[in-house]
Amino acid sequence: MQKPLLVWIIVMSIWAFLAMGFDKRQAEKHASRVPEKNLWLLAIIGGGIGAYLGMQTFRHKTRKTSFRVGFLMLALLYIFFILYLFGFVVPSVTPV
Repeated sequence: MQKPLLVWIIVMSIWAFLAMGFDKRQAEKHASRVPEKNLWLLAIIGGGIGAYLGMQTFRHKTRKTSFRVGFLMLALLYIFFILYLFGFVVPSVTPV
């Protein structure tokens, strides 16, 4: 079950990254844009890491607080989820 979920996250992250780059290029050309709801949908359904990396790489949507904070939170959520899939356990502190 790990592999399909990991592949899904990778594919969606690549798609979200490319969508951010495409939207940035369209914005510069004053052409038809990718709706914000589509960017959010890609980030939510698995592309949070790619959306955040695309935002930083292309310097796109960085002035919008909702994108900066939301995409960062989704990226962190998916990173933690990937770590969980691979059995990473956070060490707990036990009182002496």
